[in-house]
Amino acid sequence: MSADIILQELPGATVWPPVAEGDIYRLALQKPAIIGIIDGYFGNLPSVWHKEILFALKEGIHVIGSSSMGALRASELSDFGMIGCGAIYEDYIQGRVEDDDEVTIVHGPAELGFVGLSEAMINIRYTLAEARKQKIISESTHQQLIAYAKNLYYPSRSYPALWDFAAASKLPQDETLNLRSWIKTGHIDQKLLDAKEMLDMIKNMVRQSIGPKSVIYHFEHTSFWEQAVLQNKSV
Repeated sequence: MSADIILQELPGATVWPPVAEGDIYRLALQKPAIIGIIDGYFGNLPSVWHKEILFALKEGIHVIGSSSMGALRASELSDFGMIGCGAIYEDYIQGRVEDDDEVTIVHGPAELGFVGLSEAMINIRYTLAEARKQKIISESTHQQLIAYAKNLYYPSRSYPALWDFAAASKLPQDETLNLRSWIKTGHIDQKLLDAKEMLDMIKNMVRQSIGPKSVIYHFEHTSFWEQAVLQNKSV
């Protein structure tokens, strides 16, 4: 989701790049009322640490996750007060999906707006499920395409890769042609839909003038935590 879309929906928001380790801790020191997490780094930078989210919650900040890294962390920390929203979050909570790679993509640099260079597995799942529901593809074709996409390394996931597989595997040509035509307008970006749902949730929270977050757990200042704090103070 672009910064422009977020600022249109939440004019008073501050938009950060995809979250990485230390970002939530440093942001929590600024005492915002709400932090919403959508995307985050998985590989080339250390991922956001669970404990820094717990720190933010303990500081009275509402932390909401959706769509990608946000949905993943919210499913892992919902028992501690992090709020999750959206279909992808529910998929993780209900165990319908489990792997990090379901939401992982390759993206371009900041100066290009972190444009996506691959397709998220979770988006492929939602898109092909809708195609099956509309009888554009059969159950057999659906299962074969899903299995192939899941077995791909996440940077290689794309719809053109599925078309190549369909041709090589001799899937029904009529189904493949119908799918390729339909997907131009029928594809589902569930990550984007969930991110928009989170923005609506935040808008409602702002309208309601919610008070500080309250949690009941004890936040342990371990040696690892103190070391992380020192490292982030020096950044």
